[in-house]
Amino acid sequence: MYQDLKGKTILITGGSSGIGLGLALHFARNGSNVAITARNADKLATAISIACTEGLTIKGYVCDVSVAQQVKETVAICAEQLGGLDVLCCNAGIFPSAALSDMTESEWDDVHAVNSKGTFLCVQSAIPWLKQANHGRIILTSSITGPVTGYPGWAHYAASKASQLGFMRTAALELAKDNITVNAILPGNIITEGLAGMGDDYIAAMAQSVPLQRLGSVDDIAAAALFFASQAAGYITGQTLIVDGGQILPESSSCIS
Repeated sequence: MYQDLKGKTILITGGSSGIGLGLALHFARNGSNVAITARNADKLATAISIACTEGLTIKGYVCDVSVAQQVKETVAICAEQLGGLDVLCCNAGIFPSAALSDMTESEWDDVHAVNSKGTFLCVQSAIPWLKQANHGRIILTSSITGPVTGYPGWAHYAASKASQLGFMRTAALELAKDNITVNAILPGNIITEGLAGMGDDYIAAMAQSVPLQRLGSVDDIAAAALFFASQAAGYITGQTLIVDGGQILPESSSCIS
C-alpha cells in the first residue's frame, strides 16, 4: 500500500479494460480517487461495475483521446468533479495489425492519432491542473515494441510507441520546474482479455520466450505505475521502466533454459 496515494486524484485513459482497468483498480485499492476514459460507454459501464464488486468507486468519461476538444473538456470536468488532478496515466492505445507492404495511410494515421497525438493532447490538457498538485505525475504506457524490439505487422504501432518516449523526455524537461515528473512503463507480453482469447497453447508458446517463463499480468504493470505515482519516485523523471520478465535480454532462444 502506498499511503501517500490516498486521496490523490488519478485519471487513466483507456481505462475500461486490460492494463488500464488494472491500473484503475489498483489505484482505487490504495485509496485514490480514480477516473477512467474510454470511447465506448458500454465498456465504461462494465468497468465501473467490476470496481463496484470490490466495493470500489471509479468514475467514467466517454472520450476519444485523438480529439482535442473532447480531451480538454474531459480533463477539466474530471478535475472539477474530483477536486483537482494529481496523476495522469496516458494508457489509451490501439494496435491493429497490418503488413508494411499493405498498410494504408489511414491505418498509419489512426494508430498515431490515438497512441502518439492522444498522449500529447492529454498531457497538454492536464498541465494546468498538475501544476496545482503538490507533486504532479504523468505516466505513459508505452511498449517494448518500437523503443526496443520490433514485431511484424506493427510498424505503425512500434513507431507510435517510440514517439511517446521522445515526447516524454522533452516534456520531462519542460515540466520539471513545476515539480511534475514524466515517466514511461514499457510492458512486454501482458495477459489481458485479448491475449487470453488466443488460447492456452498460444500463451504457453509465448511464455517460452520469456526468461521468467511466464507472461506478465496487469498487476505487474500496476505495481510500476503505483511506484511512479508515489512520493518514492519524486526524484525520477524522463525515465523508462521495462516490465517484461527479461524478454528483451536473450541474444537467442538458446539462452533461455
